[in-house]
Amino acid sequence: MKEKQTVIQPSYLLKLTWPVFVELILQMLVGNIDQFMVGQYSQLSVGAIGNANQILNVLIITFSVVSTAAMILISQYLGANDQEKVHQLYTVSFLANTVLSLLIGAVLLFCNRPIFQWMRVPEELMAESQQYISIIGGCLFLQAMQLTLSAFFRSHAMMRESMVVSVVVNLVNVGGNAVLINGMFGLPALGVVGAAISSNLSRVAGLAIMFWLFSHKLGARFSLRHLRPFPTGLLRQLLHIGLPSGGESLSYNMTQVFIMTFVNLFGAVSINTKVYASMFAMCSYLFSSAIGQASQVIVGYLVGAGDLHHANRQVWYTCRLAMLASTAVAILLAVFSGPIFRLFTDDPAVIQLGRTVMFIEIFLEWGRSVNIVMVRCLQAAGDIRFPVTLGILSAWTVAVLGGYLIGVVAGMGLAGIWIAMACDECIRALVFLVRWKSGAWKNKSFVAPAQTPPAAQE
Repeated sequence: MKEKQTVIQPSYLLKLTWPVFVELILQMLVGNIDQFMVGQYSQLSVGAIGNANQILNVLIITFSVVSTAAMILISQYLGANDQEKVHQLYTVSFLANTVLSLLIGAVLLFCNRPIFQWMRVPEELMAESQQYISIIGGCLFLQAMQLTLSAFFRSHAMMRESMVVSVVVNLVNVGGNAVLINGMFGLPALGVVGAAISSNLSRVAGLAIMFWLFSHKLGARFSLRHLRPFPTGLLRQLLHIGLPSGGESLSYNMTQVFIMTFVNLFGAVSINTKVYASMFAMCSYLFSSAIGQASQVIVGYLVGAGDLHHANRQVWYTCRLAMLASTAVAILLAVFSGPIFRLFTDDPAVIQLGRTVMFIEIFLEWGRSVNIVMVRCLQAAGDIRFPVTLGILSAWTVAVLGGYLIGVVAGMGLAGIWIAMACDECIRALVFLVRWKSGAWKNKSFVAPAQTPPAAQE
């Protein structure tokens, strides 16, 4: 990362953001194209993949415990000019995530039915949900490796390289779906099974490219010498950062699993509406997520270099931009919700319920845009525990409990659940804004600052 580029210049922030934005769109398409293309095969299969993805999303978060911590530490150590620690982090974090993914994959292979029964997945969706999660889960190590390597690239501001990988993954996935879901070239129509196989093949292709980039672009290698003696202190530091950081995301995704169990009580119309509305909602917060990730790298580098003034200005600028973009997209989705839903379904009940949900989504996205940016920037600055504490308290009391009371008990259904989720996001957003303004993050860096901070440029 070039020193003079890491300050608050908006042009540099956007230069890092647009490849991440494109990458996130393509990553979203890998999962959602499965649902779209399988939807042409069977509408029941859409619900099956939706329930399987709820579990997968929670478990994949566990890999972010290490990868997010690695990105934060590498960014700060780069700012502090400590290359030895950077190379140690490569080997330790990659090994940790690979071992963890193999263990989780085994659980998904052998214990998925009890999990789906606990979620109250309808029996007509059970078989396909199990098939999908078994195939994806058995190869979960591919996603763990990909997430870890992507974290390395982003900590070095190599956003375009990650984007290229996502382009390849998406193209392979679409081609594989076309061949395997409905059957082409004499192959049988595999439906959900074909979608899962195609997703795994696409990740194999992406991972091969990432290993090449890691070796040739970063000039890095995984080395056993970094494990002898085993750097327990560094692993402890990764877990110290990663467990609370991953805990915030894990808690949020666990609330989504509970919320999905409520939605399953409402029947197929609400289930499919939830799947589609969640997919459309991603369009609203993708830019916030992209600019939040870009800003996280810059803030981590600036904090590692001891330049807290520009770190502060970076966060406020990013936050304003994220709020504007997310709210604008959410309004457009609400206005055109009818035609958008018709692209995926001709069920009038789903379309009507979708209109209501997407209107509530406008308010939800205002809060979520702030939360995405603030959580990442607080983590980058070393303020780790506050986001997870607030996330757990607010999500479980407001989103889950509130969703049950308004949606199930009061009988407002999916709309009531969406209202509770919007309240959760907005409350957390206000608290995060106050937290950052208080300056409590300024003395929480993990590394000693570089002796010569990067030159500040306005």
